[in-house]
Amino acid sequence: MPYLGENGWIRSCILMLLSAGLVSVALPLDAAEREVRVGVYENPPKLIMGDDGQPSGILGDLLVEIAEQESWSLTAVSCDWQRCLELLRQGQLDLMPDVAYSQARAEWANFHSRPALRSWSQLYASPSVTIASAMDLDGQRIAVLDGSIQLDYLRRLADGFGWDLRFLRVNSLDAAFDKVASGAADVAVANQLFGDYHAPSYSLHSTPVVFQPVKLFYATPQGEGLELLGAIDQWLARWQVARDSPYYSVLERWSQGDRGWRHSPLVWSILVATPLLLAVALLFVWILRRQVRARTQSLKRSEASLSAVLSNVDAYIFIKDAEYRYRYVNAKVTELFGVEADKIIGREDRDFFSPDTAARIRSEDRCIIEEGQRLSQEEVNQLPESEPRYYYSVKQPLRDDKGHIDGLIGIATDVTDQRRSEEEIHRLAFYDALTGLANQSLLDERLEHALATCRRTGLGGAVLFLDLDNFRDLNDSLGHRAGDQLLCQLANVLRARLREGDTLARYSGDAYVAVLEGLQGTHDECLFHAEKVVSDLIGQINRNFSLDSGNYTPSASIGIALFNEDREDGRELIKRAELAMYEAKGMGRNSFCFYDPFMQAQVKERTELEAGIRRALAAQEFELHYQPQYNDSEQLLGLEALIRWRHPEQGMISPGAFIPVAEASGLIMPLGRWILGEACQQLVRWQKHPRLSSAVVAVNISAQQMHDERFVGEVVGALEQSGADPSRLKLELTESILVRNVEAVIDKMARLRRYGVTFSLDDFGTGFSSLSYLKRLPLDQLKIDQGFVRDLMHDANDAAIVRTVIGLGESLDLGVIAEGVETREQRDKLREYGCFCYQGYLFCRPLPAQDLEDVLSGS
Repeated sequence: MPYLGENGWIRSCILMLLSAGLVSVALPLDAAEREVRVGVYENPPKLIMGDDGQPSGILGDLLVEIAEQESWSLTAVSCDWQRCLELLRQGQLDLMPDVAYSQARAEWANFHSRPALRSWSQLYASPSVTIASAMDLDGQRIAVLDGSIQLDYLRRLADGFGWDLRFLRVNSLDAAFDKVASGAADVAVANQLFGDYHAPSYSLHSTPVVFQPVKLFYATPQGEGLELLGAIDQWLARWQVARDSPYYSVLERWSQGDRGWRHSPLVWSILVATPLLLAVALLFVWILRRQVRARTQSLKRSEASLSAVLSNVDAYIFIKDAEYRYRYVNAKVTELFGVEADKIIGREDRDFFSPDTAARIRSEDRCIIEEGQRLSQEEVNQLPESEPRYYYSVKQPLRDDKGHIDGLIGIATDVTDQRRSEEEIHRLAFYDALTGLANQSLLDERLEHALATCRRTGLGGAVLFLDLDNFRDLNDSLGHRAGDQLLCQLANVLRARLREGDTLARYSGDAYVAVLEGLQGTHDECLFHAEKVVSDLIGQINRNFSLDSGNYTPSASIGIALFNEDREDGRELIKRAELAMYEAKGMGRNSFCFYDPFMQAQVKERTELEAGIRRALAAQEFELHYQPQYNDSEQLLGLEALIRWRHPEQGMISPGAFIPVAEASGLIMPLGRWILGEACQQLVRWQKHPRLSSAVVAVNISAQQMHDERFVGEVVGALEQSGADPSRLKLELTESILVRNVEAVIDKMARLRRYGVTFSLDDFGTGFSSLSYLKRLPLDQLKIDQGFVRDLMHDANDAAIVRTVIGLGESLDLGVIAEGVETREQRDKLREYGCFCYQGYLFCRPLPAQDLEDVLSGS
């Protein structure tokens, strides 16, 4: 072999590497019946039209498998390559398989993230044509698919080397092979899958010229079909890592049992290319021996062009000698190290990489140079004072003409962005975006694992359901940004108090779920351990948190559900813990409660009661009873409208049984509208009654009604629709209405007050009304709660509260009425304190409208 010099040998090795298609290595990226129009052109084995009219081939069968999972109905549209692309561009196709990504195509088509298949381009020739290297293409007639990326690539190659290539454009790969078989063309360009599949039937042989490894995707029209691509990414991500998945079954079927398909596409392509690299190397050396003298100038031009190509290859290519010193580097390596090539040649990795990285690389290179191994792996390399980056590298030994190893050649691709994309996809799929905690999907997975571990080891565990108290008030007062800050800070606090093996997840807006695993001992000991953990968590929650908009001290209610080796369902355990949490809230909040089966019965009862309320509203089973209100002279002042439920089977149901359920379920809204409308209609019916024509009817208003934006309009609408006098309608509010958004409440009251409606503050003294707000409310009356009246004669505290309310009413110029007056002693004591208006059984119990009229007529 003629001596080429060190640089010539290096370039020849690199050119062989390029011819074998190894200059671009990339890792794969993780990712009701719908009709999907699919473009199908003949390109076996990747894509053909099946006998059943469905897409077939590797990509066709794979799409059919995905369509079955997603309940898609595939409509195959037969077309040639150019026509399929045009239909996709025009939006007449929903999906096009077997499309290689390019920047130009990305302007009018969408691609999914994870490649469905990998391939490369190869030249095929008739037996009479010899193509030993890319240089033999000069002057050849090349049949190539019109509009393909192969055509663009070969054009650029011809321009760079100054070759005279005559392109014969065809509409199908079969047509390209036909032209070579008939002698109309010298060589044909095809993807390796199609070429190896069909070349024997056309009596063509594959040449050593291999180029342009590509990733193949399914494509949709620009801006459309994103859900299709998302589903494809999802199934590819799931199947490509499972060797028994439909993905590998399809590959194996179309490779006629070739087990090579079961390797990853990257490793498969490198294994295929390795013997080809050796064959090409031997052939190339033989050709160079014959042509070196005659083509010295051509070789120099080729070397210059090759250097330009290598400078633009998006991979790090290098050669090292037997002493581990760099002998050649391309432009990407100089860019990585930040110095010129002449300052890299002759130096070692320890001169550029961090000590740990350099030591690892030396150990790997020793296996190649001293043992002749070939390595292909993902690795993490780090330059001094830089962040680590991920690379996929392939290294193999270089041998002299006697077979002795005198160095190594390597190629590496930076896959950091791909790795980060995979990690981000995983994070979005399994972690909460705000707090970074596990989301519900990961919680379900971890909980099932904890239950399986519990059954295997016999150790117990617990599910904690934590919900912040009055979190809505925080958002209303300090804003949603403050709420998000609190949620993030709480996540950090809770995570720090749990053990490493426990799971903490954000379950919903202000709710967290924790799974405690490996609790040892008896049931009571597990209970004690869980109680200790929860007590510690509550103590950590009840601390002052510093937020941008101010300080806040939260509280939380926690429900606990224990589990043991018995077969338990994860979702059912979370429901139990949630029920216990609601029980803790009912106990006064800022506490915890263990699940008890009785809670489940209560929930069932509440669920049935809620369904009954809905049915009763539709069946008009509710009715209003009216309890008269009198002054000290027993003159009728007004009436309070009180709802009753006359159940067809259970008889009369007390409001105390169904009103809390209505408020918790939101049914208080339609129920409240019905009460308001019915009371207004009754006012109109009493307009000509001798004793009720001037009576004021008081209607109780829930907090949900008052805080609804439509409330004022609903009240005015009920009055106008019925024709009732607004001055005869009194709305009774509870102190709970004033807990949040007081300004909005005052505004609504003022608007209704201008319309003529009056207001009474019901159950006054049982809540936490602020006097500063109380004096601003447009009230007409304070109502003393019956709880204070009941023990008025025996409890000095209740008596003091009653006197305070009466004095406050006088100071604010408000009327005062006492409810629940049942004895003359109570009435006399109230009169002594200065209260002269009463309501209670001493005077009259609540009665239906007709019964009340009869009672008043008979008195």
